[in-house]
Amino acid sequence: MKSTILLVLFLAPALEADTRLATLLNNEAATHQAQGRYADAEQLYRRAIDIWEAAGAAARPDLARGLSNLATIHRALGRYSAARALFERAFGILDKSLGPGHPTTATTLNNLGELYRDQGDYELAERLLEQALRIRRQALSAGHPETAASFANLGELYRIRGRFDRAEPLIRQALELRRKALPALHPDIGKGLNSLALLYLNQNRHAEAEPLLLEALALWERSLGPGHPDLAAGRNNLAQIYYAQRRYGEAEPLYKQSLASWERTLGPNHPTVASGLNNLAALYYSQYRYVQADPLYRRALAIREKMLGPDHPDVATSLNNLAALYFDLGRFGEAKPLYERAIAVKEKALGRDHPDLAAGVENLANLLRAQGRGSKADVLYRRAARLRLGFATTLVPSSPAMP
Repeated sequence: MKSTILLVLFLAPALEADTRLATLLNNEAATHQAQGRYADAEQLYRRAIDIWEAAGAAARPDLARGLSNLATIHRALGRYSAARALFERAFGILDKSLGPGHPTTATTLNNLGELYRDQGDYELAERLLEQALRIRRQALSAGHPETAASFANLGELYRIRGRFDRAEPLIRQALELRRKALPALHPDIGKGLNSLALLYLNQNRHAEAEPLLLEALALWERSLGPGHPDLAAGRNNLAQIYYAQRRYGEAEPLYKQSLASWERTLGPNHPTVASGLNNLAALYYSQYRYVQADPLYRRALAIREKMLGPDHPDVATSLNNLAALYFDLGRFGEAKPLYERAIAVKEKALGRDHPDLAAGVENLANLLRAQGRGSKADVLYRRAARLRLGFATTLVPSSPAMP
């Protein structure tokens, strides 16, 4: 017993030095991650985790933090299965070591919720994000940046699900809290501006969305590196506004810049790259440049099916867009099964009454009408009208859809 105590006392300074090194590595990794340098961040996070693993039980909360941080890298790079395993392991450690009501536990719940949102499991994402928000409101101050992040993430989920009346107050509250709590050039303020702009874009409130995105871009250009994925996302979203306003000449270079940046930083098979391909293809489609749109739509669909799975709502968007292209080319036999599959995927992910279904149902009705099957088309037209009337505050874009 005495020899064991002496060994612990002998090793303690070295162990403490190692864990301090792990903390430094983790912090350096976070800096690389914030700059969009994911490969460097991943390497440093892994080194920190190895040190914390070797330290044993004394470093369990730190180990969970490292696992969660590495998971955010996997999520950013579209490695969703690896991210989920790490987040779940981190949550198990924190739930036991810090308790279910601790803010750090809430952070991992929030991260898991965002991951499930990315994968299209909106019901589970909502439960996790709401739970994280409850913990943070109880454990932290009302104006804490992490509480603001929870408001923002839950609002973003509601925006994606078309529940705009619930999304707007949360997104606005998050932006207001961030402006009060963070430095003027903090990137998270840009994220808040971007989220509110996207909400307005979804509601066709283009005049309100554009200045928000321009402000976000100006902030990110000063606070982030030139190749950062968030900066590329801002340019893409500004292009979406120009696209919606038929300002195609202004939208195209922004779409191309964003796509090239994402391919460099995230790799050619990332879901965000698929979104960029889809958006550029939609621009070409709107200008009747079908030969250029077709391979981009196909590549976007292939990436989404591989990386997100066949039942993700973004897969439905790609199916619908490719079907719309084939419809315009008179290739009805190829378009019909794509429209039908797109509707089935969205029904499974969003429910049969979601407003996003209206455009796809109407597209299939148009195809049936073109084939001379008027009675079946009329049934679908009536369903599309009910979907829109049932969600009168939601404006559903016509095909091709933008993610």
